[in-house]
Amino acid sequence: MKFSNRTAQITPSATIKVSSKAKQMIRNGIDVINLGIGEPDFATPTAIADAAIDAIHSGKTSFYTPASGLLTLKQAIVERTQRDYGVVYTTDQISVTNGAKTALYVLMQVLINPGDEVLLPKPSWVSYQQQVYLADGQPVMVDTDRNFKITPDLLEQAYTSRSKVLVINSPQNPTGTLYSKNELRAIGNWAVDHNLVIVTDDIYGKLIYNNNRFYSPVQFEGRISEATIMVNGISKAYSMTGWRIGYIAGPQELIQRVNSLLSHMTGNPAAVSQYAAIAALQSDQQAVSRMRQAFEKRLNTIYPLLQKVPGFEITQKPQGALYLFPKVAVAMKMVGVTSSAQLVERLLNEAHVAVVDGAAFGLPGYIRLSYAASLTDLKTAVTRINGFMNHYLEKELSGGIGSETN
Repeated sequence: MKFSNRTAQITPSATIKVSSKAKQMIRNGIDVINLGIGEPDFATPTAIADAAIDAIHSGKTSFYTPASGLLTLKQAIVERTQRDYGVVYTTDQISVTNGAKTALYVLMQVLINPGDEVLLPKPSWVSYQQQVYLADGQPVMVDTDRNFKITPDLLEQAYTSRSKVLVINSPQNPTGTLYSKNELRAIGNWAVDHNLVIVTDDIYGKLIYNNNRFYSPVQFEGRISEATIMVNGISKAYSMTGWRIGYIAGPQELIQRVNSLLSHMTGNPAAVSQYAAIAALQSDQQAVSRMRQAFEKRLNTIYPLLQKVPGFEITQKPQGALYLFPKVAVAMKMVGVTSSAQLVERLLNEAHVAVVDGAAFGLPGYIRLSYAASLTDLKTAVTRINGFMNHYLEKELSGGIGSETN
């Protein structure tokens, strides 16, 4: 059997891979704490689930909806976006997709021609690169500063005549980095000056901590907002990862092309999920606030504990999202491994804590830990990691580390 060339260069999602392995170990009776996947550990709020059940009982979910989503859901997105962003869209500027991941995939298919370059921060979410490859484009990883942020100067170094799209994610997966208003404005102006389309992935926009403030490029009136396409969804903020509803907001001409493609890709997003999404977006947002406060408490508790782990370097406290991204070059030397992938494997097999290799995000020598787990599990996980590292520290001090090298 012969397969397409485009799939030959695609690698499986590292986050899903490590989470699957952790879950298998748990099924085998091993007490693994899974910090490998960015999934809120809260159940979907009851009022949202009840709205979905009501839609089923009333017969609303038995049939196709428009391929790009229910008009009532698009209107709810328009209204929520106006409240949250102060930006006004019309329903014909909205397309609903099977999760924000599909939204991003479709955009690459619509925007990219073979050989076009897409500028991505280094590090950035694992699927961005693969989605560019699937559109026959070329991902270009842009160096970031000490706070994991791209800047106009760094973008200029990566820019070529083939550059077409810039993807920005704030707060960012995997680092939790949050861009300020002035930083986004400078990046937006640079992108417009270079005729780039800006795709802003705002999926973590409601998960901001410690009095920091979220901004999006769509909030800048004029040429920046006109060049920006927003991707968002209900998965993270409403603890609805399994419901699979995302959406795109952008120019009507773009949305028409997106909708044409979606009409051949999917019949429609699941009808029951769309009715649940309407309830989520129209809710009083108190459930979102409670979950955000819980994540903030976890971050503030676990960050200083992780700073004390031997061999872990983490000096930039995340301002949003669900992740910590420590540098582990020293830890690798202490354990006697030559890659962060090997360290991740040791942590899983010996400490029974699942984390993700930073190389999956374009930055080897780091690991990503999600704090979307209970505070008890997070404390236990850090205790295990600390014990694991102290074990190898003692070996190093006694001169026995060589026997651990692989």
